[in-house]
Amino acid sequence: MRLNLSRGVAFAAILAASALAGVAPAEAQQKSVKVGFTAPLTGADAEDATLIKNGAMLAIDEANAKGGVAGYKIEVVVYDSGTATAGQYDPAQAATNTKKLVADPAVVANIGPVMSGEGKAMTPILSEANLATITPSSTNPDITSPAFAAQFKPKGKAIYFRTVTTDAFQGPNMANFVKDTLKVKSVFVLDDSGAYGVGIADSFQKQAEKIGIKVLGRDQLNPKEADYSAILTKIKAARPDLLYYGGVSQAGVKLAKQAHEIIPNIPKAGGDGVQGASFLKAVGFPAAEGWYSTNASPHMTGDPKLADWTKAYKAKYGNNATFSDYSVTAYNAALVVIDAIKRTAESGKTVDRNNVRDAIQATKLKTLQGDVSFDENGDMLDKVVSVFQYKHDPKFPIDDLDRQNSYVGVAPATPSS
Repeated sequence: MRLNLSRGVAFAAILAASALAGVAPAEAQQKSVKVGFTAPLTGADAEDATLIKNGAMLAIDEANAKGGVAGYKIEVVVYDSGTATAGQYDPAQAATNTKKLVADPAVVANIGPVMSGEGKAMTPILSEANLATITPSSTNPDITSPAFAAQFKPKGKAIYFRTVTTDAFQGPNMANFVKDTLKVKSVFVLDDSGAYGVGIADSFQKQAEKIGIKVLGRDQLNPKEADYSAILTKIKAARPDLLYYGGVSQAGVKLAKQAHEIIPNIPKAGGDGVQGASFLKAVGFPAAEGWYSTNASPHMTGDPKLADWTKAYKAKYGNNATFSDYSVTAYNAALVVIDAIKRTAESGKTVDRNNVRDAIQATKLKTLQGDVSFDENGDMLDKVVSVFQYKHDPKFPIDDLDRQNSYVGVAPATPSS
């Protein structure tokens, strides 16, 4: 009895000393917060979405490897918004995923979505919960426009932030580019019926008409249809100087392959829906040859300033791992969330979704793409749009996006004449 009592007293003394030193077992455990990641990891755009996920995860893993953020480990909750039924992103699935995110009070922010159709389904739910998301690639301007605030942010505060600009610039700037550089005088416009595709096609067409490009026709593709030959035959008869497509890969891949057969000599262009690994791999050459596309961000891959980042990316995902400009904007989106959590914690405020949202709104952060700050609607202040063209270089792998999709330059914000 005496021996056991002595051991008990000794153990109690150790616990007391540990508590006084601030290292009691319960207190020694690291605190954690959750951050969501939502993207269509199933379907036609899964490859591009995976490259975006890779960029975001790299930033978070780097932060956790350094001991976390202001004492917090970041746990990532990943939701797939693509479904086999839709064959691409599914707005209904995106809404379901968002309800799961907001139901967990430990989730303080989200990274994503990839597609604007997801974003339109997510934002009203995010607004009700005051849960901020930051998208590295969704560009439909309606989601953050004050004109649609009652629909997309019913609670009033901005909750949809971006590390890319919107189609209010991507579409019109491309219209300026094709007029100035390609000397286009007429165009036929297509869209894929999705939120992104209709929006960017509308903005391109409006600017084209404004600067004197004649729009010979406008039509819509059903992404689930297999045969677009009737529409392409109509375009062939119209003989436009350019075909412009607003949409993503599900319809875009079929369009590119069939257009190569029916209208091979008409130049073709699109937005960031046809700029990426998913489109390139599925279409291949020679069908992809000559297509112009845009990114709603500065062009960063291949820049010597990204050498350290590229090394870290390949160390994590393999020497042959590919990435895109939107891998970088996703990395930067994660940095914005990390920075917001850090500033919230260091200010003494509770690290919850309300305070993290406010911190994101106030972001002034230097990133790989330059300074990132947001206006009161959540839109990034930088409005750079980059132009690319697919040109086959047989010396490099077919999926080497930098080598097979040449950077042309920045699309002008205003036409030269």
